[in-house]
Amino acid sequence: MVDEHGVASLDFVPEAVVVVGPDDTVVAINDRAGPVLGLTDQNVGEPLTKVIDVRDDVGARCQEDWLPARGTAHRVAERLLRVALPDGRIRSVAMSGRFVGDRVVLTFRSAGRREQIDAARSDLVATVSHEIRSPLTSVKGFTSTMLRKWDRFSDEQKRAMLETINHDADRVTRLLRELLAVSRIDANRVQLHREMVDLTAVLEGLVERSRHREDGHERDISLDGDVAVPPIMADPDKVEQVFTNLLENAIKYAPNSPVRITLSIEEGHVHVVVADDGPGIPADATRRIFEKFGRGRDNRRSGTGLGLYITRGLIVAHGGTVWCESDEGKGARFHVTLPMRGAPR
Repeated sequence: MVDEHGVASLDFVPEAVVVVGPDDTVVAINDRAGPVLGLTDQNVGEPLTKVIDVRDDVGARCQEDWLPARGTAHRVAERLLRVALPDGRIRSVAMSGRFVGDRVVLTFRSAGRREQIDAARSDLVATVSHEIRSPLTSVKGFTSTMLRKWDRFSDEQKRAMLETINHDADRVTRLLRELLAVSRIDANRVQLHREMVDLTAVLEGLVERSRHREDGHERDISLDGDVAVPPIMADPDKVEQVFTNLLENAIKYAPNSPVRITLSIEEGHVHVVVADDGPGIPADATRRIFEKFGRGRDNRRSGTGLGLYITRGLIVAHGGTVWCESDEGKGARFHVTLPMRGAPR
């Protein structure tokens, strides 16, 4: 692709290409070098380190430490660089290449999406590690203690420790279930087993189970509205998971607030609202909370930050919609619509 007469054929390459001579000056570029790196034909003949402005993580200009080392290999291993464009923007690019005689042919492609994916993966690993470590530490501690000192504990103490182990095992199981749901949503492989679902009965069951608190008192949770809603065509398990997430979210972030669930029919859809009078969510965060690891309330609270992302994915798979309305300091209202007859397949 590179000959002694020119590099016109490089214009057919989808990545930005920069050909560098033995003195580290630019010999040629292709058409994509403009959109990706901000280079023009006037940059030909200039030093590579002058025309490509590489910055470190704090924005300081790198010198020659990013240049491909000659004589060490035939190929230039891919590496990520942060390049300052002529208009002042910083763009992440992936650089790779190969040596052709005394020249180096470098290719550059935008790596913004890749960085986002890598960051999301890192967040996921960090979050999962944190969420799993806590219950497993508890399980390991209690089982080790009971094995070593079984005869020293009363039956009541043993039961209390076993209940804690059982609770923490449920936490790990729930986390693994969330990760499986996220992987299916990301791959657009959510499987729905549709049947006629009595949504009113599902919500009544959730309300009844959620009213009971560990201290023996009851939470103020109510179900109001049009309780004569006919059955809808949906996956019963996933519908219950959606509203369990929303109800647990309200209880978690507004523990001392009443929670009101209203149910109505609007233009062929069931409309459910889960509302609380808690601290609310900042206006600029009401959309972000449906993203992976998105949090709009107290970031210090435990949890994976995947619940609302899963909720949205399951609702969308049903052909429905979900959104949030909130005034900071005045509570939050989560709206869900589901089609009466199910989404088209």
